[in-house]
Amino acid sequence: MTDPEQVFDLLDQRLVQALMIDGRAAFSRIAAVLGTTDQTVIRRYRRLRGAGLLRVLGLPEGERVGLYESRLRIQCVPGAAVAIAEALARRPDTGWVKIFSGGTEVGCLVSSRTREDHEALLLRKLPRTQQVTGVTAQTMLHEYTGGANRRFGRDRLTPEEIAALEPGPVDGEGEDIVRLDDADHAMLAVLARDGRAGYPELAKAAGRSESTVRRRIEYLRGTGAISFDVEVHSVHFGFGIEAGISARVAPSELAAVGRALAEHPQVPFAAAVTGAANLAATVLCRDQRDLYRYMTEGIGALTAVRRLEVLPVLRQVKRAGLLSDGSRLYDAP
Repeated sequence: MTDPEQVFDLLDQRLVQALMIDGRAAFSRIAAVLGTTDQTVIRRYRRLRGAGLLRVLGLPEGERVGLYESRLRIQCVPGAAVAIAEALARRPDTGWVKIFSGGTEVGCLVSSRTREDHEALLLRKLPRTQQVTGVTAQTMLHEYTGGANRRFGRDRLTPEEIAALEPGPVDGEGEDIVRLDDADHAMLAVLARDGRAGYPELAKAAGRSESTVRRRIEYLRGTGAISFDVEVHSVHFGFGIEAGISARVAPSELAAVGRALAEHPQVPFAAAVTGAANLAATVLCRDQRDLYRYMTEGIGALTAVRRLEVLPVLRQVKRAGLLSDGSRLYDAP
């Protein structure tokens, strides 16, 4: 059960959801939309971030910048999952690492800059690990919801408030891959720690002027090469259970089911993937009864789903590039 003391109050939740819409929105703009003062918003944000309960981060969008990405499911011998998960979490090319219920399976996202690095992990390093008994790799083909466009909990904001916070549209879909240079990677290293880092700090890291950095960030964001996300433990919104969903859907129905899942408030992530199970999703529920209702009345109501596997998350070892100890997302500076 969720500890009531861990649940954010209404203003905390509204602030978090405003940041989910635009992680770099000015505090003055957020305050105006939420109907409070700049000082209140700044104080709330600093308190939550300082306690390690919230952070905004800027991340490259793998497909748009040419990263080689795979979602891995790694089967382990009993007792080995923690060591394998922690070893994967220390790698700079893993975005998140989870141990699923049962304790013999680890899930992670691997994002590599080169095909050689990607293949080295999948074809040599993991298969040679004696405690690994099997590896399944899936490529994400299309994301229906997730990352910076996830919507869980937006019921705390009205449609008018959401519209007032929405950033400009992404206009780079269909263009060539955006190539990142060394200065871009230097900026992204800063944004991965603090997505609200100021332009002076980004300019110093990139060795460029503030005006150049500002234009570059606007370009990268406008073309969908980077996005700004909010990392917050779902328990603070009253969700005590996180589970991975693996489903098999008829190809002709895949897009419709994916779009339907994207509308479910319990689903912060859903994507079409390669493999026999061609749909992957994450579901957040308040408790086991809520998860059962979602299985039978939520995704269960989608008759095109032919096979469903539900994997409760036992432990989240790494979130979006930084280690997690469960209640805290990261060690605040």
